[in-house]
Amino acid sequence: MAVIALGLNHLTAPLELRSKFALPARELGPTLHAFKAQSSSSPEVTIVSTCNRTELYLGQPSDPGNLGLISPAIDWLAKTAGVSPHTVREHSYVFEGPAAARHAFRVASGLDSMVLGESQILGQMKAAVREAASAGTLGTTLHQMFQRSFAVAKQVRTSTEIGAHSISMAAATVKLAAQLFEDLGTLKVLFVGAGEMIELVATHFAAQNPRAMVVANRTLERGEKLASHLNAEAMRLVDMPERLGEFDVVISCTASPLPILGLGAAERALKTRKRRPMFMVDLAVPRDIEPEVGQLADVYLYTVDDLSSLVQTASEKRQAAVQQAEAIIETGVQSFVHWLDQRSSVPLIQALQGQADEWRAIELARAHKLLAKGEPLDTVLEALAKGVTQKMLHGSLAELHASQGQHRQQLAQTLSRLFLRNADQLPPDKGDNFS
Repeated sequence: MAVIALGLNHLTAPLELRSKFALPARELGPTLHAFKAQSSSSPEVTIVSTCNRTELYLGQPSDPGNLGLISPAIDWLAKTAGVSPHTVREHSYVFEGPAAARHAFRVASGLDSMVLGESQILGQMKAAVREAASAGTLGTTLHQMFQRSFAVAKQVRTSTEIGAHSISMAAATVKLAAQLFEDLGTLKVLFVGAGEMIELVATHFAAQNPRAMVVANRTLERGEKLASHLNAEAMRLVDMPERLGEFDVVISCTASPLPILGLGAAERALKTRKRRPMFMVDLAVPRDIEPEVGQLADVYLYTVDDLSSLVQTASEKRQAAVQQAEAIIETGVQSFVHWLDQRSSVPLIQALQGQADEWRAIELARAHKLLAKGEPLDTVLEALAKGVTQKMLHGSLAELHASQGQHRQQLAQTLSRLFLRNADQLPPDKGDNFS
């Protein structure tokens, strides 16, 4: 099997384009089935889709007839996102073989993230693998690659300081708020959504003891569950426009395909606040907050891409650990490549065993006939042993007889290693005396 990674991320594509490729968790299964159905070679496939990346990992037969999978995959991605194949090619990357495994290992270890060393991506990759397994598109090769990437990520996290002093999106959000407001303890904070990212951000804000925190979610029950952990209030998402003006800070991260906070709602909120500033962070892909909101004079709106420079500055303190992490990853990659090589030899091994079984059966049948005719046992055993060894050596000796020059010398050395107890004891060439 060959492995391919095709995707686009925060380094290759702007937020607006990434939004077109973002897939909610509930859509991963149907999307995997759709890709599998359109692929003539029926490859293994896993899709990793987060706010910073959308990636297809493909496992396919490595014979030359099935290597043309990349172009159809690009066309399929383009059609799914409603963009041209040229746009996908311009903003995407492709890795094949060991490079694809290396990329997966780096992603799992947090080395390819906007936040160097962040751990959230590992959970997202595990969830993507579970979805592919449920959809029946994972396969042995991708399963092996991802399980090894998870093990490598664990080793990187426990053996290096790659995650030390990590400033995540959550911590960066709080830091930006502290730059805008003198005292975070006087703020009222609204969290829109109740997923993992919102929980992380809310936990960071809760540590600053703001005056009030409210969780707005489409499903009130789920919002109440998160709010109970934070000692916060819960409200329905439909009530947000009326109460928006109450809040100094708005953090949003939902799976909505369309913005849930528009320009009109923001303008009305500012009027009720008498132009007091509002700090907003949109961590969703696609966006939860219309970009035009950021043009209002008293709104400070940040997206995941806007946080990149702040996060990267903090990441520079951990660059010394990157080299150690890369070494761990490289060891993992070589181990996976070795596994792939061994797996590619399985058909040959099976064929050799089958051929040997056939020869054995032929010689045993001949031996039984000789015994039935009354031939002495020693004669039968001698014929059996000679017949088997001649069949085993015939192909190799015939190849050696037909070869010439450098090829003959290399073949002779190979046969010596295979059949002679000591490869250095190759007898001198006395001519073509093969029987």
